Amino acid sequence: MRQIKLGADKMYFGEGAVNALADLPAEQKRAYIVMSGTIQEELGQLKVVTDVLESAGFSWKSNTNVEPEPCWESVRRGVEEMREFEPDWVIGFGGGSAMDAAKAMWVFYENPEYKTLEEVMPPAPLVLRKKARVCCITTSAGTGSECTRAALIKDPVQKKKYSVREYTGKLIPDVAILDPVFSVTMPRRGTVGCGMDALTHAIESYVTPLANPFSDAQAIGAWVYGYRALPICAAEPDNLEARGDMLAASCLAGISFSNCALGICHGVAHTFGASYGIPHGLANAVVLPYSISFNAAHDARARERYEELAGFVGRSDLEQTIIDLRKRLDVPKTMRELVPDEEAFRSDFDTLVQKVLTDVATPANPVEINADYANEMLRRVYYGE
Repeated sequence: MRQIKLGADKMYFGEGAVNALADLPAEQKRAYIVMSGTIQEELGQLKVVTDVLESAGFSWKSNTNVEPEPCWESVRRGVEEMREFEPDWVIGFGGGSAMDAAKAMWVFYENPEYKTLEEVMPPAPLVLRKKARVCCITTSAGTGSECTRAALIKDPVQKKKYSVREYTGKLIPDVAILDPVFSVTMPRRGTVGCGMDALTHAIESYVTPLANPFSDAQAIGAWVYGYRALPICAAEPDNLEARGDMLAASCLAGISFSNCALGICHGVAHTFGASYGIPHGLANAVVLPYSISFNAAHDARARERYEELAGFVGRSDLEQTIIDLRKRLDVPKTMRELVPDEEAFRSDFDTLVQKVLTDVATPANPVEINADYANEMLRRVYYGE
C-alpha cells in the first residue's frame, strides 16, 4: 500500500493568485516570511505580499538571511526568531531555497526537542501544525518545493546536504501560490537552472522503480509543459503564459517525485553542489544526459521509458533531446567547466564516490549504484566521457 498526496491542500494558480493570502485562516494572524536575500524586497514583490496580508489584518516579520542554498545556521537563527514572534503562518517566498528554509524552520519551531539536522532524519516522529501552518509562494520554476514533502538543507561544515522529510506528507505546505507575475524578473541563468531542475525531476521520477500511475501522470504533464515552456521563458522573460506553464511544470514534477523518488542524476548533482558550491539546478542540467545514457545502457525498462518521454514531445532519443535543449540554453557540457581544479577533483574523488552512494536520491535509481558505477558516473560527468 502507498499513501498518495497530490500537492498542497489548497493551490492557487495564475495571475492574481497572491490575493489568496487574504483568506488564510488564522487566530493570531502573525506571518513569518522567509526569503533568500533581499531581492523580493528590492523588486517590490514583498510589498505586494505584505499589502495583501495587512489588508486581512495580519502582522508580519521577514527574514532575508537565507543563502542561495539554505544552510543549517540560517535555519537555526530563523527558528530563534520564530520562537520570539510566535507566528501561526510561516510563508516561504521565493525559489526553492526560501521555501525549503521555511519548511525546515517550521519543523524545528514545532519540535523544539530536536537540535540538529541528524535528529530530524526519518524515522524521527515530527509533530506539525500545532503552532503554525505553512504557505509557499514560488517565484521560480524548479524545485516544486511548494508541493513537496522535503526540504534540502546544506551543512557547509560537513559539506553535506540533508533532506528533511516526512514520508506521510506532513511536510507538504498547506497552501501553494503560483503567480507568474513573481517569476518574470528571474535572470536567464536562474530561469534555465531552475527549469532544468524541474525537467530532471520529471524524467527521474518517471523511470524510478517506485513510479506509479499517480506519479506518472504528474511526470508526463511536467515534462511536456516544461520542455515546451522553458526555451520561451529563457528567450521571452515577460511571457506570462510560458512562465505560468513553467510554474505548473515545476509543481507537477515536485508532486511526482514526492510520490515516488528520484535517482542517480540527483545523487551526483547533490554531491557536486555540496562539495563545490555548484547551484543545484545547474548541476542537474550538466549531469542529466549522462544519467540517461548510463541508465539506458544498463536497464531495459528505463530505456523504454526514456523513449516514451521523448515521444511525448515528438522526438525519439531522450538523451539527444536533452543535449539539444542544453545547447539552446547555453548549459555547460561537463562539470569540469564549473570545477576547473582537476587536482582538487582527483584528491576528493574517493570522498565524492561515498557521497554519491549515501545520497538520499541514489537508492531509487533504476540501476542499483555500487562504488564502481558511482566512480563511472563521476568521471563521465566531470570529463564528458
